[in-house]
Amino acid sequence: QAGPADGPLVILLHGFPEFWYGWRGQIAALAEAGFCVWAPDQRGYNRSDKPHGLDAYRLDTLAADVVGLIDAAGRERAHIVGHDWGAAVTWRVANRYPQRVATASTLNVPHPLVMAKYIQSHPSQMLRSFYIGFFQIPTLPERLLGVDNWQPMVEAMRSTAPRGLFPDDLMRAYREAWSQPGAMTTMLNWYRAFVQRPPSWSPSPRVKPPLLLLWGTRDTALERELAPLSLELCDHGRLHYI
Repeated sequence: QAGPADGPLVILLHGFPEFWYGWRGQIAALAEAGFCVWAPDQRGYNRSDKPHGLDAYRLDTLAADVVGLIDAAGRERAHIVGHDWGAAVTWRVANRYPQRVATASTLNVPHPLVMAKYIQSHPSQMLRSFYIGFFQIPTLPERLLGVDNWQPMVEAMRSTAPRGLFPDDLMRAYREAWSQPGAMTTMLNWYRAFVQRPPSWSPSPRVKPPLLLLWGTRDTALERELAPLSLELCDHGRLHYI
């Protein structure tokens, strides 16, 4: 938490395989701009609770966690910002709880329904998302990713970023977060629950609050065509390519 207690509330939702620390560059800037900033470890990550079973990681449950944070802050609404899995949660909060969202901002993640449909008809995206299928296997991914004190995880993060962005001293914090008891299984359960416990988008998948979709065009995991398709489901959407 940072910033003035009476400032507009902004909740920063990290993705996989990060934790609250991934927002370290934004927290101070937002606080200085007058926002009351909350950057939680989401369910299953780092030091947050790690309930067992896939049902605990359904997208609707994760969205309800965010509403719980807004309630805990004593607020009616918040600005929700999400990256990666945090963006998927942001989409769902804006869809299911529009009255609780002042604005939504998502970084490089499409509307989850768009993703689910797109991957079925685009083999190129299916190839990019092969790791999601691998993560469905029980136990094995955790064991392989944990080799040599999580070195495969470190290399995976570095492979998607400019050289030098994840130096060894920074990665010590990530290794500690991944080493929390049971953390890697509960982190991977987000992927497993999305595939094996998919959300329902009835009665409507549309997003009513203002939403900004930021999209880096060199993303190695997601095709840029997913962005405009997602914007079609927004009443007040704006897309900005980087």
